[in-house]
Amino acid sequence: MDEKIDRVDRRILKLLQQDGRMSNAELAALVHTSPATCHRRTKRLFDLGYIRQVRAEIAPQKVERGTLVIVGVELDRSTPESFGAFEAAIRKLAFVLDCHLVAGDFDFFLKIRVRDIADFNLLHGDQLIRLPGVRQTRTFFVMKEVIDNAELDF
Repeated sequence: MDEKIDRVDRRILKLLQQDGRMSNAELAALVHTSPATCHRRTKRLFDLGYIRQVRAEIAPQKVERGTLVIVGVELDRSTPESFGAFEAAIRKLAFVLDCHLVAGDFDFFLKIRVRDIADFNLLHGDQLIRLPGVRQTRTFFVMKEVIDNAELDF
């Protein structure tokens, strides 16, 4: 299967980023194809991995997760085994939204949403610093979310 995408495919991706609930008929009209062609193209974009999933974006404040925290994690060793153990453990923590292996002063950056600072303090003391190989963490409480979960520009 040819993995190249054309301008119609790109338009489908951009439109679905803006509104993942758009019906196939609406999408087809906006990209000037038949609904059957649009459905086939959208399915192909899923099959090829261009679209990973479609899901609702929840307002964090409405579900008592209005405090955004970024945590830098430094491990005691930089080995594939220590990274693997940390990654396996962090995947089990439902409160971690994102975990990225990074270059620089830290090994990982975590994005976490909590109710408030006290809630984070409990998670930090009970779970984060007990993760395998954690030497130290540095916590950044987000004061203002200027851009969050922006659309990909391609």
